[in-house]
Amino acid sequence: MEFLTKLKNFILTRHFLKHFGLLILAYFIIVGGTIFYLDSRTNHGQKIAVPSLVGKNAGSIQALIAENDLTYEILDSIYAPNKPEGTILSQDPRPTDSTNVFVKEGRIIRIRVSKRSRLVEMPSLIDKSQRFAESVLKNRGLKYSITYETTRESDGAVLNQRYKGREIKEGSRIPIGSIISLTVGRNQGGEPIQVPDLFGLTINEAKQRLSGMSSVTLFPVCSGCTTAEDSLSARITSQTPEYIEGVLIPSGSTITVFAEKNGPQ
Repeated sequence: MEFLTKLKNFILTRHFLKHFGLLILAYFIIVGGTIFYLDSRTNHGQKIAVPSLVGKNAGSIQALIAENDLTYEILDSIYAPNKPEGTILSQDPRPTDSTNVFVKEGRIIRIRVSKRSRLVEMPSLIDKSQRFAESVLKNRGLKYSITYETTRESDGAVLNQRYKGREIKEGSRIPIGSIISLTVGRNQGGEPIQVPDLFGLTINEAKQRLSGMSSVTLFPVCSGCTTAEDSLSARITSQTPEYIEGVLIPSGSTITVFAEKNGPQ
């Protein structure tokens, strides 16, 4: 009982009340200051609508993003050959009109954009057969042109591979659809012959035209052909070596033709 009386008397002293008041004041200053700092730092209560960017070009959204006090960064580029380069394919966060979610000033909008070229690795085709090299390039989405060089060795094998006039090494990354120039060795005898123009013919008609040229081999590649009848009726859309008036190829050459169902008449 005496202890409680002393405690009561101590609490009611000016010294205790003064320090207790200072403690309460410090609490409100610290807590209030912290709340004010966090509100200003985190833009508490601010609501900015996220604009819809999908379908727009990444090069044209700067003004729209700045107008809304936002920023953006390109997260990735995705191969989309049917869309203009730089078209925005997706965004994060998604637009407010579809999610009803708002953001605060300075929020980063991450976007993915389209690109029209995809890189593939160049294989090593040196000393490989022409037919094997053609198959590998086609499977990788690369095109090719072939020239022949007389040699005593490496008959029918690739002597060098070039891209845009320069030798290209294995592992080099180049856009899909690029044209690779192959030089193939030939050591057969016989007179050079004119490259025949096979464009627009069916594979059957091309075989008939080459039937009188025993030194030339036809190698047909048919896109979309599922039956023998399809292959014989498909029309040739391109060939290699390409037909150029006056250009000769060695005797014994192979002419690769690319045909499509319902090709040009």
